[in-house]
Parts: sequence; C-alpha cells; structure tokens
Amino acid sequence: MPEQRKQLLPFAALSASYFAHIGFFNPYLPLWLKDLGFGLLAISVLTSVQSGTRLFAPYAWGWLSDHTGERVKLLRYGATAALLLSIGLWFPLGGMALFVVLLLMFSHTSAMMPMSEAALAHLVSQGGAFDARRYGRVRLWGSLGFLITVLAAGVWFEYRGLGDFPVWTSLSLLAVTASVWWLPDHKDALPPHEVKPSVKPVLRQPAVRWFFAALFFHVLSHIFIYIFFSLYLDSLGYSKTTIGLLWAVSVIIEIGWFFTQGRWLPRLSLTGWLRLAAVLMVLRMGLTAGSPELLWVLFLAQLAHAITFAAHHTACIALISRHFPGRLRGRGQALYSLIGYGLPGVIGGLGGGLLSSRLGLSSVFWVSAGCATMAALCAWRLGRLEHPRAT
Repeated sequence: MPEQRKQLLPFAALSASYFAHIGFFNPYLPLWLKDLGFGLLAISVLTSVQSGTRLFAPYAWGWLSDHTGERVKLLRYGATAALLLSIGLWFPLGGMALFVVLLLMFSHTSAMMPMSEAALAHLVSQGGAFDARRYGRVRLWGSLGFLITVLAAGVWFEYRGLGDFPVWTSLSLLAVTASVWWLPDHKDALPPHEVKPSVKPVLRQPAVRWFFAALFFHVLSHIFIYIFFSLYLDSLGYSKTTIGLLWAVSVIIEIGWFFTQGRWLPRLSLTGWLRLAAVLMVLRMGLTAGSPELLWVLFLAQLAHAITFAAHHTACIALISRHFPGRLRGRGQALYSLIGYGLPGVIGGLGGGLLSSRLGLSSVFWVSAGCATMAALCAWRLGRLEHPRAT
C-alpha cells in the first residue's frame, strides 16, 4: 500500500499544479482581456483558442504517446515549452499576436491532462476494473489547487488590478513544469511485432457514439460557465472577491465529492450518473440565468457542481477506460478532450460571444440549460442501449 501511494504522489502533484494554473487562468482571462481593452466578441475569440487547440493537439499527442510509449517525456516537453511561451504575455501585444501566443501555449498544455489521465487510469485500474476511490483521491488535489488559486487570485486582482496576470501565468506553469519532471520516466512497453490497434471499430459501436454525444452537449453547457460566468457576474456588479468565492464554493463541493466518491458511485450505474448530472445542470443553469441578483441562489446553483462536473467527470473517465483499453487509452482520452472540450469550447465561445453581444450575457445560460437537456436525452438513450431491461 505505501508503494502504491508513492506511485500516485507525482500524479497528485501534477494534478494540483495544473489545475492551480487553470484555477486562476480560466476564470480571470476574460477579465484580463477586458482590462486590456478588448471587446466582448474579441474576448470570446481569444478565450476560445484553448478549446480550439483541443481539436487537434490532444489527439496528436495521444497518438504519439500510444505509438512511442513516451508519455512522460512528452509531458516534460509540453510543460517546458508552455512555460517559455508564457513569457510572451509579459509584453504589450495586439490581438493577432496575443492569439498566436495563446495558440502555441495551449497547443502544448491542452494535451497534458489527457496523457496524464491515461497513465493515471492505467495505474489505478486493477484487473481491468477502474478504481474510482483511488482515482478520486488523486484528482481531488487538482480541485484543491484550483480552489487555492481562484480565491487567492480573486483577492489579489481585486486590490492590485489585473496587471500581474502574466506573472501568475508563468509562475503557475513553472509549478506544472516542476511536477512533470517529478514523474517517473516510465516508458510503456511496446511489443515489436504487435499490430497497432485502431479506434475505428470502437467508434462504430452505438453505445460509444451516444456516450460522446451526451459528453458533447453536457460539456457544451459547462463551457458557457467557464467563458462567461466571470464576465456575467462582473456585469452585475459583483466584486472580484465575490466572483472568486462563487468559483471556490463549486470547487469545495467538488473536492468533497472526489474524496468520498468511492462510497457514492456504486449507487448508480455510470450512465445513471450521466443522466443525473445533466438534469441537475438544467436546474443549475436555470437558477443562474433566472435569479442572478440573488447571491444565495447563485451559491446554491454552484453546489450542484459536485454532480454536474465531478461525478460526471469520473463516470466519463471510467467509461473511456472501459471502451478504450490498453494501447487505445491515449487516443481514447484524446477523443474525450476533443469531443468533450475542443468542439464545445469553440462552438460555445464563438457562439456565446455572438449571442451575448446581441441578447445579453444571461442568454448564454438559458442556451446552456437547453444543451444540458440534450445531454440528458443522449444519456437516456445510452442507458437504453446498455441496460435495455432496466430502462
């Protein structure tokens, strides 16, 4: 048991540092861009760059890691390159130059979690069975890292302004780089005469297609939070400290879920958790769009994050591990990132920017509720395929 924990520690450090970076970067990037003088549509385009890189980078890196077995070396290169590229944010840049810097930086960071999740899923699986309890105990460190920086950055930017945003970016990526160099330099064994498996037969399975459809719509509903929630709250007059607290409460409940999920997950099927998460997401977005002036309602809506994100994420990772085992694992995680965060991020960012500029920021959260409804229908169909008698 101590040896198993020792193996998981570097992954916990990587999760903590990576999501500490995300914890300040994603919530406050739109506000930093607004502070630089960019309009709402330009902000939508620039914040969508991260999702845009997920259309190609995760699968490319995942394919490379599956075919070389060198996941750790690739992670080290990606983190170091992103750190060096982040220095470009320290200089005054126009919209196009900033777009290029973000594009290059995200091309190296957007594949880090898929590769890390693939290695972690393999490590916590015993006899082909995904161990949700051990996975949750590692993943909660990512949520803790996010919590610390989203709170600290909220207070920092409230009193010192957003001018230090580039410094925060480089320091957080420095921590990510240090953590990936702590990972053991393990190379997956690649039998020389083994035929490399294809993902096409897996993608032809109806259950896999409905899973990815449910994933797409569910994460699309979340994308509007990631891109527009801080701007929405700022437009309503909430302080940056309050914005940070609203982000933090969702992460606190997320940590609680990851710590105890081994107790709760067996109570529903994996598909059942996808259904519940989608239904709660409809309610969460309805409250956010309908009663934003009531702070206690916003806090209540954020509490649903334990199910709409954390439970949903674990169920998805388990399903990916089930459908994409062995040499398919890296590409399975890459497809999860591409379909779950790449396409929805681009569509949500650009579409939400156009929508909010015409109808106001509250409109994107009503659309989010509609996307969650579609996710619930897809998850219901998936359940019909997997458990025809039970449904």
